[in-house]
Amino acid sequence: MLCLTQRSEAQFLDCAKDPARVTRLVAISAAAAIHIAAMAPGRYSLLVIHDENRNGKLDTLLGMPREGFGFSRNPAMRMGPPHYGDVHFVVEGHSRQSVKLKYLL
Repeated sequence: MLCLTQRSEAQFLDCAKDPARVTRLVAISAAAAIHIAAMAPGRYSLLVIHDENRNGKLDTLLGMPREGFGFSRNPAMRMGPPHYGDVHFVVEGHSRQSVKLKYLL
């Protein structure tokens, strides 16, 4: 699953509340490259989840992700989610993001 959003700094992780979000469900075999056309210029953040059990959410155990996840700009992971400043990127024409999934458990 992926979610591309223009949510503000305080809300970038809450993709479902962004009416302008772009989401995709992509089979892992087809996930090598995903094209999203006609993006308006602006600041975006990208969240990718390997939804292994296909329940539509990131499963956690004691607050730690049990499934793979990744963010635009591949921030270093510390305790808790990354800061908006570590994941946002600017689109001015063509933009490319390469996201590396991380597995903690």
